[in-house]
Amino acid sequence: MTYVKVEIASQPECWRRAAKLTDSPGLPERGGRVAVVGCGTSWFMAKAYAALRERAGEGETDAFQASEFPRGRRYDRVVAITRSGTTTEVLDLLNDLAGGTPTTVLTADAAQPAARIADAAVVLDFADEQSVVQTRFATSALALLRAHLGEDIESVAADAEVAIRLPLPVHPALAEQITFLGRGWTVGLAEEAALKCREAASFWAEAYPAMDYRHGPISIAAPRRVVWAFGDVPTGLADEVEATGALFVHSRHHGGYAALGSWCGGRAPLDPMADLVVAQRVAVLLATSQGLDPDHPRHLTRSIVLR
Repeated sequence: MTYVKVEIASQPECWRRAAKLTDSPGLPERGGRVAVVGCGTSWFMAKAYAALRERAGEGETDAFQASEFPRGRRYDRVVAITRSGTTTEVLDLLNDLAGGTPTTVLTADAAQPAARIADAAVVLDFADEQSVVQTRFATSALALLRAHLGEDIESVAADAEVAIRLPLPVHPALAEQITFLGRGWTVGLAEEAALKCREAASFWAEAYPAMDYRHGPISIAAPRRVVWAFGDVPTGLADEVEATGALFVHSRHHGGYAALGSWCGGRAPLDPMADLVVAQRVAVLLATSQGLDPDHPRHLTRSIVLR
């Protein structure tokens, strides 16, 4: 069994542990203007949290790739998500902000530079990973941030326990491409699901806001291709996907997955973060079915250090 398979399966318990850290110093205060930064997977988690925080009425919240942070803007706090604590772009930003804007880092390793540079550090060492491909650290960071907004993570973790056992909705021999869709906070999850397929399996995967999907990207939908939606689905979109011959996929709570015509099924869907667990599992299957090692994807290292 690969490291990443074990790490994916451990997520429910990691989320429960992360939810107990909501009293950690440095987490955003209600009403504050906050920016959340990261690179790759961490950036997608930042985007999800930013949308959730604004939806909850906690304050204006922006998300940026660390390299693209607008140095001229003023924030009450900048939160950086970095598993390794060594990513060059994150360290450069934290150093630039030192002594000015308060900073908090969510990391898996307290001994690395990011935790020392930031004004506050929340360490999720229990969610650290051996695999290059991120799964449980990033989702645990998002679980902590969701819990800090007052969300019930126990129910999310329970959904994830279901997601670990569900039959997978995509068979590698029957799918040549997947497009992931989201709305609001789940756009970041859709982008992360696509990244997992690209990283782990070198597989053709894309991601878009669901409402924007009709504005061009739907043109690649076809037989042997999949459109997988996280969270709410725009009215009529499933029918439009069916008309292309592509498979439309959406979760159903305790009911696995169903194609167009029965995806709503009268049951509440899985929490979208649990749905991401299913997509992680699909990415691993896509890799192993090609003889690839999802723990060591091509051209990637655990942390991008540029000097």
